[in-house]
Amino acid sequence: MGVFERIGREIRFLNGLARTLWAVRKIDPESDVLICDDFEAAVDKFADHTAIIFESERLTYRQLDALANRFAAWGQENNVERGDTVALFLPNCCEYVAAWAGLAKIGVASALINNNLAGAALAHCLSISGAAHVITDAETATALGTIRAGLARPLTVWVIDRPASEDHRALDLRTPKLAPERPSSSLRAGLKARDVALYIYTSGTTGMPKAAKITHMRAQLYMRAFAGATSARAEDKLYCALPLYHSTGGLCGVGAALLNGATIVLRRKFSATHFWDDVADHGCTIFVYIGELCRYLVNQPSHAKDQAHALRLAFGNGLRPEVWAEFQGRFGVKHILEFYGSTEGNVSMFNFDGHPGAIGRVPRYLRRNFSVRLVKFDVETEQPVRGQDGLCQECETGEPGEAIGLIKDDARHNYTGYADKAASERKVLRDVFERGDAWFRTGDLMRQDREGYFYFVDRIGDTFRWKGENVSTTEVAEALARFPGVAEANVYGAKIDKLDGRAGMAAITPGDDFAIARLGAFVIRELPSYARPIFVRLQPAIETTGTFKYRKVDLVRDGFDPAKTEHALFFLHPEQQTYVPITPALYAEIQSGAFKL
Repeated sequence: MGVFERIGREIRFLNGLARTLWAVRKIDPESDVLICDDFEAAVDKFADHTAIIFESERLTYRQLDALANRFAAWGQENNVERGDTVALFLPNCCEYVAAWAGLAKIGVASALINNNLAGAALAHCLSISGAAHVITDAETATALGTIRAGLARPLTVWVIDRPASEDHRALDLRTPKLAPERPSSSLRAGLKARDVALYIYTSGTTGMPKAAKITHMRAQLYMRAFAGATSARAEDKLYCALPLYHSTGGLCGVGAALLNGATIVLRRKFSATHFWDDVADHGCTIFVYIGELCRYLVNQPSHAKDQAHALRLAFGNGLRPEVWAEFQGRFGVKHILEFYGSTEGNVSMFNFDGHPGAIGRVPRYLRRNFSVRLVKFDVETEQPVRGQDGLCQECETGEPGEAIGLIKDDARHNYTGYADKAASERKVLRDVFERGDAWFRTGDLMRQDREGYFYFVDRIGDTFRWKGENVSTTEVAEALARFPGVAEANVYGAKIDKLDGRAGMAAITPGDDFAIARLGAFVIRELPSYARPIFVRLQPAIETTGTFKYRKVDLVRDGFDPAKTEHALFFLHPEQQTYVPITPALYAEIQSGAFKL
C-alpha cells in the first residue's frame, strides 16, 4: 500500500469513527432521555417523511408515532404498569417497532420473541421474559396453542386485528378507545437510561436461547451509532429483510434509518430470488445484512437487476472473506461497512474503510482509546491461558485469541448481561491484566494484524483439536466453499472412540456440480492433514437460526453414525485417499481403531 493509499485509508477510518463517536457522545446511564424520546424527536423532525414501506402499507413518521401511541394506550387500558414486560411474538410488520416504542413511552419493557419458535423453546423464552401479556398476530398465534402447560405463569394472548376467542383477546388498533395522542412523559418519570427497555434473545445455536437485557442506553448505542456510522440521509431508503426481533435488523438497521429521517423498506422475511427486484423497484440505497445472506445472493443465478439498482452501502456482520470480493464485484455495491458486536456484549468495532475480510480495526495509535484485547486461549480447556502470576497473557500479532472487553460503568463499556444472573456471570473474566479488573468474554477467537485489522477465526467451542493442532471450523468451511458445487458447509468436530481430540466433519449442502468422488483430492491438496474433514455428511439444507447462524448441536450429537441419520455419510479413507460411503460395518471398524488417522 502506497503512502497516498495509506493516507486515504486513515482519513476514511477517522471520518467514520468521528461520525460514530459524535452520534453517541451524549448517551449516559444516568440520563432521563430514553429510547422512546429519541423516537419522538425523529418523528417531530421528519413528521411527513415516509417511515416504513411494508407490502401494501406505507406509514409516515407521524402515522408510525400514532400507532405507537395506540400500543401505549392499550397498555394503560389493561393495567400494564411501569416496570412490567410485554412479549412481542410477531413477524416483521409495521406494528413491530411501533409496539416496543409505544410500550417504552409508558415505562414498559418488551421481550422480542423469535416468531419461528415453537414447543419447548418458545415456552422457555416466554417464561424467562416474566411477561404476563403476549402480543401476536393471527398466523403466529397458532404456535401458542400447544405450549400453555409449559409456561411458568399464566399468559394473556392478544392477537392484532382479530376477533376475540376462548384462546385469546382482540387487540384492535383501530378502536377509538386506543387514542393516537402521545401519552404524558410523566408516565415514565424517574426512569433512567440504565433501565431495561428490551429483552433480545441469543440465537440458541448450542441450546436454549438466553434473554439479554437491553437497557435504553444500550438500545441508544445501537441506534445512534449506526445512524452516524452509515451516514444515512432523509433521502435514503434502507432495505431490511432481517428479523426485527434481532439487534442487527431491529436496532442497528432501524436506528440507521429512523433517526436520520430515512425510509425502511421492510420485508416479512429474506428471499434471495426477490431481493434485487425489491431493492431496484423501491430505489433502495442501503441494505443491512447478517450471516449467510450475502452468500445466498451470490449463489443465485444471474439477475437482470444485479447491477440495475441504486445501492451505495451494505452494512452488517458475518460477511465471509471468500464471499466479499465476489459479492461486491458482481453486484457493484460501492461501500461495505462490516462491523463486529454482540447483542449482550460490550465489544464493538467497525471496518470503516472496507478492507475485505476484516471485522473491524483498531490502529496502534488509538489502542488506548479502545478497551478490546485478545488473550491467549487454550481450546482444550476452553479457558484463557494464565501465567505464573495468575494473570492472562495478551496475544502477539497474528496469534489467535479470545476477544475481551473491559467492563466499566459508561455507555461504551457497560455490560448488563442476561435475565439469568448465573449466565451473566459466566461471561465475565476477572483478574485479567491486574487484580480486581473485569472483562466481558465475547466467546469469539480473533487475530489482529500489524495494521490493526481484526479477523474472525472461530467461535469458542467450534474450534477443536486434532493431531495436536487447533482446527478452525470457519477456515475449513471457507476452503470447502471453493470446491465446485458446495452450496453451504457447516464444519465441526466428531468424536472417535479411543482417539484423543475430535476429527473434522463437514455437513455439506451439495449443488448441481458437486461430486463427492473429487472432494477427497481437493481437501488433500488444499488443507493440511489435521484440518481435513475425515467425515462428510450430505444434506439438502443446513439448519440455521432466524439470523442465519448455523446450528451444530444436533450434528455433533449424531456424529458419523449411520444409525442416527438418513443422510449420506462418507469417510476419507486413508488408503484409498477418497471419500467412501459409511456403512454400519465401516462405522464399527472406524470406532475399533482399525485405521491410522
